[in-house]
Amino acid sequence: MKIKGITDVFFDLDHTLWDFDKNSALTFDKIFKTHQISINIVDFLKVYEPINLRYWKLYRDDQIDKESLRYRRLKESFDAVQTSVSDEVINKLAEDYIVSLPTFNHLFEGTLDLLEYLKPNYRLHIITNGFQEAQDKKMQQSKISEYFTTVTNSELAGVKKPNPIIFDFALNSATTVKTKSLMIGDNMEADVLGALNYGMDAICFNYHGSKIDEHIKQVTNLLELKSYL
Repeated sequence: MKIKGITDVFFDLDHTLWDFDKNSALTFDKIFKTHQISINIVDFLKVYEPINLRYWKLYRDDQIDKESLRYRRLKESFDAVQTSVSDEVINKLAEDYIVSLPTFNHLFEGTLDLLEYLKPNYRLHIITNGFQEAQDKKMQQSKISEYFTTVTNSELAGVKKPNPIIFDFALNSATTVKTKSLMIGDNMEADVLGALNYGMDAICFNYHGSKIDEHIKQVTNLLELKSYL
């Protein structure tokens, strides 16, 4: 069923339009080869991905800072696969990861098709908890920047999703209101419940197939959004 009265559509970036897991895996493969770290990338990613999500939650909740996030997610992952890497190398890997990540530009299937479909009828925006320097590069390199009127990141807003202040900041930047706005993202806590609790409509991009409340709108493929918009 089409959602009526929407003028502004807000997207999360990582794990929603930009295929973070695929691009991250390619980045690790590259930087491990550069630093001659002999490690099975599949085994590493199996432990890294849940560790990374846990540290991002700590970062969202303001329990750790950016530098701690970047170091500790790697340190804990290397420890988990019993690979000894010095702090000096971990810090260099953390830097190289941020530099290299935006050079890989895989988008989720249907991203460009969807943006082309929406652009004539809506103003499109990004709300991301990612770091500004990385997010700007990701959007430019993957050639999606041109579709978006505003980009709000947590460093600009001073808080992270699901804090209502970041939604307020984004809507003010877009000169729009809650009743005319829709949030689309993969993370139930940060994107979907964050938006719903703020008072704007939301759709979960449930590509990971999580069990979610039946009352929450969801799609498993981006092109399914055409049934709502």
